[in-house]
Amino acid sequence: MHIHPLLTDNQDIADICARFAKADFVAVDTEFMRENTYWPILCLIQISDGNEAAAIDPLVDGVDLDPLLDLLVDNEEVLKVFHAGGQDVEIIHNMTGKTPHPIFDTQIAAMALGPSEQIGYANLIDSWLGVTLDKGARFTDWSRRPLNDRQLKYAIGDVTHLSEVFPRMLEKLKETNRGMWINVEMEKLADPANYINDPEHAWKRVKSQGRNLETLGRLKSLAAWREREAQSKDLPRGRIVRDETLADIAAHPPKDQFKLGQVRGLSNGWKNNDIGERLMEALEDAQPLSRDDLPQKNGRRPKHGKENALVADLLKLLLKIRSTELNVASRLLARAEDLERIVAGEREDVSLLEGWRYEQFGRDALDLIEGRVSFTVKDGKLEMTHQPERESEIAE
Repeated sequence: MHIHPLLTDNQDIADICARFAKADFVAVDTEFMRENTYWPILCLIQISDGNEAAAIDPLVDGVDLDPLLDLLVDNEEVLKVFHAGGQDVEIIHNMTGKTPHPIFDTQIAAMALGPSEQIGYANLIDSWLGVTLDKGARFTDWSRRPLNDRQLKYAIGDVTHLSEVFPRMLEKLKETNRGMWINVEMEKLADPANYINDPEHAWKRVKSQGRNLETLGRLKSLAAWREREAQSKDLPRGRIVRDETLADIAAHPPKDQFKLGQVRGLSNGWKNNDIGERLMEALEDAQPLSRDDLPQKNGRRPKHGKENALVADLLKLLLKIRSTELNVASRLLARAEDLERIVAGEREDVSLLEGWRYEQFGRDALDLIEGRVSFTVKDGKLEMTHQPERESEIAE
């Protein structure tokens, strides 16, 4: 594979993107910094089609990334390959308002080819290529220039290895007829809605005690205010106000701005500065949270009695058995929330009861709930046994 030196010239960037536009796929990775900013700072973009690879420097004055962005978000003929690409896709969405499409994520694909839930990149490369990666450059400050040869080799290696792993994974998915198993997950990754930072939803990321509707309403208003402040100032949320302080103010709102100077986590200056005034305005504008918007406890639906809790545990056992038989990550088959929903009697809009998931696990899950499945031990192994009527049904 031909490895280019760091690309900083606009013509060189345009030329390589023109060649990549004719490829079947491109492997993509980014290096970025976001410790001191709200918006991640793109510091390096690595890309390879399996024949050549390059790192593009987006920090060069006057750099034109339009050919690259056109390739990533507008060219539907070229598949874009990432590993755990959520943050990479987020950066591209921030720059363009669009997401790469079509898309393939090797971390998601690995879930259909083995039991690992979220395999790391280094482990993926080791297991598929037998290559041990040099981790020495992981903590590089990618915004500093110049980058040395070791840093560039490390960065470009992410896409050269990825471009070698992807065809092997694709072939394995074809052999096992499991490509369709991950199509929905890939489309979710590419959904632009996942990358819109809507201030009105920011409160859901803040841990708070209790389920008082007035308190949660204040938290929603305060979190939206903080999100807008962080976005406009390009600062991390915690630099504006920490989560714990935000939750404390929502639970125990000060009577006036002067009292802000006594709130733990805020400086004395908040009692008379502009940002303190805007915080108080957010409190005054707060409305009690609608009961319909009340979050599920622990992010899950409530249990419905001890019997249902027991059935849910049996379903988790069945899930473990089936995922082991199929050699896939259990989370790809079903999530705990799906199990609890069908135990509670829900059948509509449950992904477990649709498509391939229903064929591979959902049907058996329903059979267990409805008493048509039992567990037995055979040769020291736990096995699932269908009742005779189901066995005859299968035979037909």
